[in-house]
Amino acid sequence: MSNRIDATFENLRNQGEKAFVAYVSAGDPDLERSLEILVALAEAGADIIELGVPFSDPLADGIVNQAAAARALSAGSDTAQVLELIRRFRSSHQVPIVLFTYLNPVYAYGYDSYHRDAAEAGADGILLLDLPPDEAALNCEMASDAGLKQIRLIAPTTPPERIALLANNAGGFIYALSRTGVTGAHGGPSAQIGEHVALIKEHTDVPVCVGFGISTPEQAALVASVSDGIVVGSAIVKQVELNAGDPDVADKVGAFTRPLIKAAKGQSQP
Repeated sequence: MSNRIDATFENLRNQGEKAFVAYVSAGDPDLERSLEILVALAEAGADIIELGVPFSDPLADGIVNQAAAARALSAGSDTAQVLELIRRFRSSHQVPIVLFTYLNPVYAYGYDSYHRDAAEAGADGILLLDLPPDEAALNCEMASDAGLKQIRLIAPTTPPERIALLANNAGGFIYALSRTGVTGAHGGPSAQIGEHVALIKEHTDVPVCVGFGISTPEQAALVASVSDGIVVGSAIVKQVELNAGDPDVADKVGAFTRPLIKAAKGQSQP
């Protein structure tokens, strides 16, 4: 089933461009400014937005994204508010949205209802961080039935047979981690990321986007050169944190992200 993610990658291939995937936490620093940030990212040129669903125990996240989830929860963000945020964004923009979530909020909301309501709100994909692929068959079926692409994470330490399993069950794009550990801009991407991407591509035609540790235009250009796109999260979320008290936080986030997008797409900086 085709959706906005597939259409985006087809358009990027036709233009010879790489994808820029931006991650932010829904409701950070509050729901109104979170909407403004989504709009700013779309208008800065982000091709896809990963929207983190705030959760109280985000084990796979580093301190920056943990703090973002805490701010969002404190501001009243929950699953219903996240879906309403997507609906409001959809009234003006068609940039694909991937829900980046842990299993617990999906379980609490109800599996069938979560996938159906997310799709109806305007989400295009779902990335369940802590659902092992061996146990994901029912979730994949529900996502597919709802029209959501099932995004898969593949780490540098993932064994070859596991890569094949994940790649063969992925849709939309594969999120390849540039290094091990939790999310965060520290450390930078691994020098072996090109080999990692090539190994994944032996098993699938699904686009491979690389994230973890990308925070500068130089890193963005380097990683984009060996992949189908890049994912930038903590570096953008840090800008939200630094400007959380500023009514113009969305403008600051857009200004920070624009050079990263240009670098990923091989465009010269002004």
